[in-house]
Amino acid sequence: MVVTSLDTLAIDVEKAYAVLKDVVAHTPLQYNARLSKKYNAEVYFKREDLQTVRSYKIRGAYYNIYNLTDEHRAKGVVCASAGNHAQGFASACSQMQIKGVVFMPQVTPRQKISRVQQFGEQWIDIRLVGNTYDEAAHVANLFCTENGMTYVHAFDNLNTIAGQGTVAYEILQDMPDVEVVVSPIGGGGLVAGMSYYLKSKNPGIQVVGIDPQGAPKMVEAIKAGYPKVLDKIDGFMDGAAVKKVGNLTFEFVRRYVDKVIATPEGKTCTVMIELYQNEGLIAEPAGAVSVAALEQLRDEIVGKKVVCIISGGNNDIARYPEVIDRSMTYEGLKHYFIVEFAQKPGQLLQFLEKVLGPNDDIVRFEYLKSTNREYGPALVGIELTNKNDLDALLHRMHDYNITYRNVMQDDVLRKYLM
Repeated sequence: MVVTSLDTLAIDVEKAYAVLKDVVAHTPLQYNARLSKKYNAEVYFKREDLQTVRSYKIRGAYYNIYNLTDEHRAKGVVCASAGNHAQGFASACSQMQIKGVVFMPQVTPRQKISRVQQFGEQWIDIRLVGNTYDEAAHVANLFCTENGMTYVHAFDNLNTIAGQGTVAYEILQDMPDVEVVVSPIGGGGLVAGMSYYLKSKNPGIQVVGIDPQGAPKMVEAIKAGYPKVLDKIDGFMDGAAVKKVGNLTFEFVRRYVDKVIATPEGKTCTVMIELYQNEGLIAEPAGAVSVAALEQLRDEIVGKKVVCIISGGNNDIARYPEVIDRSMTYEGLKHYFIVEFAQKPGQLLQFLEKVLGPNDDIVRFEYLKSTNREYGPALVGIELTNKNDLDALLHRMHDYNITYRNVMQDDVLRKYLM
């Protein structure tokens, strides 16, 4: 499907669902009593993490490839992905027996790479390039041009958008009186397709899109009035770490989404842990961001039926130490300092006995290289029992003439030392 004008934007979600209903799972809406009580609303999870590929991406990828001509399929297909679109793409290639090439960032979690290979089997070839989705997408597009293959876009394609929109079709089938739908935003395909369909059925439904704070590309696009490229992003939330949203998805969001906000990665990490501890739900960062945003939407959702899209559950277990660290840092329980210890006996002992509080704990300590004979800098990570203990800790550092620098207040130091 080729769009010659943004004025001709239109998708047929119900047609897409007719194709996909035997391919994807009709995932459940699950009522969450804990969050409903917390926010004085009826909170439900749309469990797209329960798809075979553990995310909604199978919908758009399959429907996109399904609509290609036999000639285009025969030449092969290509995609770029941070992981979830690649899994849906690989599954579709295997089911249709079409050769596909997948370009993924080099920093893609190993778990996602393994599952792409598992779903695609002999039908796909994986290539790791660049450090972001955008860099991988650039190489993938060049590869398509050089080899006469078809690019299956992860979000900026009307068939992809229509396929993702079937999530909303299922929501309305199960809950026709839904009042608020909260969706994560990566490139914008999911929120674009859902908002279009939801508004076509009931303009009163509020649709909220959530960017990660470290990659607020849709927030910035709305401010600017066009899809602008972010200079840099935090790649932690890999499923939503995109520097630029699509031209098509931006137009859908501009027309049909009521509100777009950015939510801190640290808050999302806290919610990931809470979901696991309370519901036994394993969500990836982008999969939990819609739930994390409820705190920012607290006043708007009181008394309403709210659906949060749990968009994916492809989280590498090896990432949990970072998830926990980011959560504790966000909650004010973990702090990192560069401390200048005077090079004389008893300095470290004084720090341990006089500066640390009775319930404070050192969770990281390492000397940094120094040629200064008088002072030896050390990176010190301190975990507090209560975030309110920080002021007392800083006062004691001052009282004992400890020279320090708060790593948390310096973006460069935080990036390179943590």
